[in-house]
Amino acid sequence: MLQCAGVVKRFGDHTVLHGVDLDVAEHEVVTLIGASGSGKSTLLRCINLLETVDDGVIHLDGEDITDPRADVDAVRRRIGVVFQAYNLFPHMTVLDNVTLAPSLVHKTPRAQAEDKAMTLLRRVGLAEKAKEYPDRLSGGQQQRVAIVRALANEPRLLLLDEVTSALDPELVGEVLSLIRELKEQGMTIVMATHEMAFARQAADRVCFLDNGRLLEQGPPEQVLVDPVEPRTRQFLARIIEAGRL
Repeated sequence: MLQCAGVVKRFGDHTVLHGVDLDVAEHEVVTLIGASGSGKSTLLRCINLLETVDDGVIHLDGEDITDPRADVDAVRRRIGVVFQAYNLFPHMTVLDNVTLAPSLVHKTPRAQAEDKAMTLLRRVGLAEKAKEYPDRLSGGQQQRVAIVRALANEPRLLLLDEVTSALDPELVGEVLSLIRELKEQGMTIVMATHEMAFARQAADRVCFLDNGRLLEQGPPEQVLVDPVEPRTRQFLARIIEAGRL
């Protein structure tokens, strides 16, 4: 479904991504791991065209979405993105947050958009919060709403950027449980995460990025338990020492 070939991204004289190659099959869950500043978020932003690729190409369903002639809005309608900080509109209710894009961008009739939104909210146990404003919700609830908002557009691909990093530890589980459920339903997901235990349990493939290079990738049990690259082993040793794997 997704193919990144030789993706390079620079900010001034600083190269953040050094020729990254990444293929993602339909229904696959791929987790990106690595230290802060390794390029995980930048890669996700390039896939969603929030950043312009300086070299290389990205294909989505066979279409070169990095072609300057590509319809950026049309591409983004097929990709759902959830960031670290929820980014819900504070002046809108949960229901209005979820129905905004389907109504405004996809021209879905309001009643139809609301029916679908309520179905999704029920699925994540938040139907009773539909009329609440975001500041009345816990962090975990807000992040689940943000994921529902991304799903409301029926994306082909879901990008998750450290979606648990801003949450209290006791709230992380409810968000990871939702992501696990989406995996079971066949959603294609690329997820940057520091949750190594989750990556080991739920990912089909783990990709280790270091200084903008994809150093190693493979099944979780191989990359997280018996990595080939010395730098991967060094990174994971620190994770184990911190008790996070």
